[in-house]
Amino acid sequence: MRSLLRLCPLLLAAALVFGAGPAHAGKRVALVLANSAYQHAPSLANPVNDGAVMAKTLKEAGFDVVDSRHDLTAQDTRRVLRDFADATRTADIAVVYYAGHGIEVEGSNYLIPVDARLERDTDVYDEALSLDRVLVAVEPAKQLRLVILDACRDNPFGKTMKRTIASRGIGRGLAQVEPTSPNTLIAYSAKAGFTAQDGDGANSPFTVALSKHLTTPGLDVRRAFGFVRDDVLKSTGNKQEPFVYGSLGGDDVPLVPVKAVAAAPAAPVANPQADIRRDYELSLQVGNRAAWEAFLAQHPDGFYSNLAKLQLEKIGAEQAHAAAIEKAKQAEAERDRLAAVGAQKDAQARAAADAKAAEQAQLAAQKAKEQAQQQAAAAEQQRVNLAAAAPSTAPASTASPAGTNVASLTPATAPADLSRSVQTELGRVGCFSGQADGNWNTSSQRSLSQFNRYAGTKLDVKVASSDALDAVKAKPSRVCPLVCEHGFKVDGDKCTKIVCREGFAINDDNECEKQRAAKPAKPATAKRDDSEERPARQRRQAGGAAGEAAGGYGAAAGIAAAAGAGRRSGGGQVFCNSSGCRPVSRGCHLEYRGGGGPGNDANAEVCY
Repeated sequence: MRSLLRLCPLLLAAALVFGAGPAHAGKRVALVLANSAYQHAPSLANPVNDGAVMAKTLKEAGFDVVDSRHDLTAQDTRRVLRDFADATRTADIAVVYYAGHGIEVEGSNYLIPVDARLERDTDVYDEALSLDRVLVAVEPAKQLRLVILDACRDNPFGKTMKRTIASRGIGRGLAQVEPTSPNTLIAYSAKAGFTAQDGDGANSPFTVALSKHLTTPGLDVRRAFGFVRDDVLKSTGNKQEPFVYGSLGGDDVPLVPVKAVAAAPAAPVANPQADIRRDYELSLQVGNRAAWEAFLAQHPDGFYSNLAKLQLEKIGAEQAHAAAIEKAKQAEAERDRLAAVGAQKDAQARAAADAKAAEQAQLAAQKAKEQAQQQAAAAEQQRVNLAAAAPSTAPASTASPAGTNVASLTPATAPADLSRSVQTELGRVGCFSGQADGNWNTSSQRSLSQFNRYAGTKLDVKVASSDALDAVKAKPSRVCPLVCEHGFKVDGDKCTKIVCREGFAINDDNECEKQRAAKPAKPATAKRDDSEERPARQRRQAGGAAGEAAGGYGAAAGIAAAAGAGRRSGGGQVFCNSSGCRPVSRGCHLEYRGGGGPGNDANAEVCY
């Protein structure tokens, strides 16, 4: 009952502000600004074309005032905004569309006129127009204030301007804003912090989608921007996601009302689901657990109650995932602390096991969160489709909660499309080199694991999730290093072959090194054998002397052999017999004659 009481005042306030019936547009005014011909920066091709398309679209939609200007200086822009503010004082709906360069400095957004120089960061306060100045111009409108910015381009001024204070931040794209005025919406061509594409044609993808959906008669402006988002994501391969900041009440607020039928008005048909639908959409705007619990307390059964239960499950899964992340961080910190202080091994083992279990729980919670998000998104898409097909009739399944199996609805984004988008983004940051075919195979998992390593993330590599897509898209440049094989070097974003000049070759360190000349091979040397060089006759003599020494007269023969061996080493010969040993005379030599025995020497001394 307490939750019900919390919801009722919100519904009552919405009814008092906008009334119980559909909103009818009164006076509508629009200002279209487009800057292409920048004087101190490269010109832009599409803004003037985009401005012409939007001006034509709003005029054909029956706007009372459509003021279209292009390539204005700062002074002219201020004058045009001042005049437009006068027109909005009597208007119900006021729209400002701007295409051109924008810049974010210190969390504030600025529109850049064509004469801006922006040589230093402080020049933005004097030469550019703040977004707050545009919001002041649309503030008098009674029912809807809408500012559309197709200005999320990669701004050249941010790269060249000097910083007067090093800590002053200059962001990429535009910064997120939350309007303080009620009934105000600010639409960006790309999410805060991201840049938008100009496209390949004459108009940007964002403007093409705007001209298609924004002025559809009777279509709520929030749903129109939802269709714009879907078209831009599809046309850019999920690289650009438009975003809307601000909030409106529970009733539909179309830019173009449904044309009245000339026939006599028929008696209104009571629609019991209209109140339930309005309560559901209001709870969707609030988006917290208390709002959904209050809705279910008042509407416990039916189609919308099933959708609300899915929204509650999504919130619970997101909270459980956040709690699991915190628990995993605490477990890791405790494990590291015990390791640092040298705690006992069993305590460290328990801490490591707790950390591992917490990490597994975190992965399980992440999967549960992604599943709950997909189911809630699918159910919401089904509701939008049903409302678009028959907005005045109730869903066929409202009578019974079992009539619609919302958990089995097709997700808004098919798994293959999500996988393909993650693969494409991984390739952009240098972590994936394969074909983005939507097949989440081992190569894709290894690429996401490599991204985790170098980006410091802990994404689940087994599935291609929306969290992984957001994490990779948040990286503006290469994350994974370029690895080249031996003999190649890094050249920008590719590997090129290393070519060494003549006389040099690539060494093991991938550097060109001078080659050394080969040394000639040394000829094989043989060990000298004196026995081969001596004449055969001399060898025979030496052999005879040895034989006589071996077969002579006892000690004398042994002494002769020993003496001969010793003297031969010095270059002479020794003659030994029974009478003793003497050196051979100079110019003489011993010659073996054979025989031997008492009175008969086997060796004779021969002289020349």
